[in-house]
Parts: sequence; structure tokens; C-alpha cells
Amino acid sequence: MSSKAEILSTIIKNRRSIFPESYIQQEIPKSIIEEILESANYAPTHKLTQPWRFTVIRKEGKAKLGAELGRIYKETVPAEKFLQKKYDSFGQKTSQAEVIVAINIQFHEDKLPNWEEIAAVACAVQNMALTAEALNVGGYWSSPPLIDHLGDFLGLAENEKCYGLFYMGYHNAEAREANRTPMADKVKWIEA
Repeated sequence: MSSKAEILSTIIKNRRSIFPESYIQQEIPKSIIEEILESANYAPTHKLTQPWRFTVIRKEGKAKLGAELGRIYKETVPAEKFLQKKYDSFGQKTSQAEVIVAINIQFHEDKLPNWEEIAAVACAVQNMALTAEALNVGGYWSSPPLIDHLGDFLGLAENEKCYGLFYMGYHNAEAREANRTPMADKVKWIEA
């Protein structure tokens, strides 16, 4: 039997971004979505602000999100830079995903700097990604500039901001090796 550390290491090393074009049309049960989200709740959080806030978008909501992203793109991109292919991609990506989770942050500027809240949410999303991997659900954190304009669509408060969309789906992507340089090249030791 593998130790907990070996199991965790395998999950960490096997996790890859799985993009919507690899998703198969198979419903992710609500209980699995909730399990993935619950793991986010155990991320480290300075002063226990727990700044992560998520909006789960699925079923008909995905088409609404795709249309909203397209609308924002059309309104914010100069006409000479508008690409129909890019515009069409929003509806395509949202329809290919089974679930899209908007990654939002509730800032507590009176308690700590924003970067600490952002770091806590990034840890929460890593927990989600690792749990999804363990459950054979593909995931991918997308952060296009358009997310800056999703506040109204998501019903965010004044102290909240969207930092990305986490696409999820069961998939048929081939396993692939990690592209990482040696850790020894990135570590300095001070021992004396």
C-alpha cells in the first residue's frame, strides 16, 4: 500500500491543465462538484479571512456566460482588432465544459494586503485542481482580461473581483509528461 505522501505526490505530479476541447459530454454529479469545492475551503488563509468565493455555472448558465463573454469582447475590443474566431470561441468553450466555476475574491483591505488574499485563493484553486485530478475530472484555470467585466453578471459585491474561470469536465485527454526543469536549479540553501 502506498503512503499518503506517495499518493499525494502522484496526484500532484499527474495534474495537468485539461482544456475544454478534450471534455466529453458526461455530467459531473453535483456531489463531485461540491467535493471539489469543499477542498478549496481548506486552503491556507491569513487571519482566516477565507477570501475565496465561487460561482458555479452549469446547464443553461453556460450559454449565458458564453453570450456575456462574447458581448464584453465585442464592446471592449476595437473594431479593427475584432476577430470573429475569438468571438465564437467563448460560446464554444463554455458549451464544451460541463461546469465552469468563477473564481472570485472577497477582499478584506482593512485586515491584510490584497496579495495575501490572491495567494490564498490561488491555494484554494490548487486544492480544487488536485481534487479534480484525484476524481478523474479535467480542470483548467482561464484568466482572460474579459473577467474584469464579469462583476455584474456574477453579482459580485464592491469588495469582490473575479480572478478567473475554472473549466471542468470528464475528458479523453492523453496523459502527458510534465514539462519542468530540475528543482535543484531553483533552490538555494543557507545552512551556516
